[in-house]
Amino acid sequence: MADHEQGNQSKDPLQPLVGPATSAYLQIKKIFQLFLLPVFITFFILFGIWLLLSGRFDLFHISLGVISCMIISFYSCDLLFSQPVNRRIPLVWFRFIKYIPWLLYQIFLANIHVMRLVLHPQMMELIDPKIITFKSRLKSDMSLVTFANSITLTPGTITVYVSVYGDFRVHIIDQASGQALPGEMEERIARAFGE
Repeated sequence: MADHEQGNQSKDPLQPLVGPATSAYLQIKKIFQLFLLPVFITFFILFGIWLLLSGRFDLFHISLGVISCMIISFYSCDLLFSQPVNRRIPLVWFRFIKYIPWLLYQIFLANIHVMRLVLHPQMMELIDPKIITFKSRLKSDMSLVTFANSITLTPGTITVYVSVYGDFRVHIIDQASGQALPGEMEERIARAFGE
């Protein structure tokens, strides 16, 4: 009899209710992380850019911006967030924002270099266009795309081809423009994306 009472006491009366409720909560959390959170984040990024670029703040234009940003976010949030959103995202964005001033400085230096090439009296001997190839150690799609776009944004270099395996083909205007690749730019992008 004592064993029977002890067995009843050890059973939690809410145990059957907690199991399915916990399971439903985890399913809702998973749906939120996989789909809704990326849609919301994409919407706010797009709407912020839309507000910044439109310059129109009346009800009609703002409602058009909200509608178009909602539609685009719904259909294309997986382009910005190919993996589930996790707690690391704010850290990645912070490190990426720290990368932008360095990239702008590199773009400025490359502009000076290309300007020197163009204005130099021996321009035809200095300009030696080539396509170089190299393999990047970056793995994620976002870091590869960021690296390819950073190369293209830098005057004197254009990314011609990038594969998901990290193979790059880059057109360079002269030998000096391609010497730094992959180099420090790849290292900084790897740090920004935690690779």
